[in-house]
Amino acid sequence: MRKNHLKIISAFALLPLALNSCDTPTGQGAGYGAAAGAIIGGAATGRVRGAAIGAAIGAASGALIGAAIQEDQAARYGPPPPGGFPFARFSGTPGLFYSPYTNRLYDLRGVPPGGLTRDIDSGQLFRKP
Repeated sequence: MRKNHLKIISAFALLPLALNSCDTPTGQGAGYGAAAGAIIGGAATGRVRGAAIGAAIGAASGALIGAAIQEDQAARYGPPPPGGFPFARFSGTPGLFYSPYTNRLYDLRGVPPGGLTRDIDSGQLFRKP
């Protein structure tokens, strides 16, 4: 019976790593919070229900912390232009995108979706789709 609980708790802990929405600070905070909450809740109670409650509480608090971090990062770039930052255009090659300002090709493989990148020619910011 104990082995079954360990498998379920491990699944709760590893689930956030499989989600694609964990690319933003809010998503990452929710994912790490859910994993930590599941581990702590499962270890403290020894039951699946405790792991599930811990995961929910951890995800909520992690999302709040991540949102604060994301807001702090956005403050560094100044207010967004009316209508938001424009998105880059896909070039046809995975990870490579064209700047909406100068049509320069950028390698954005390390940038999460929605992440900001500065065009080196114009100095303006744009988002990765």
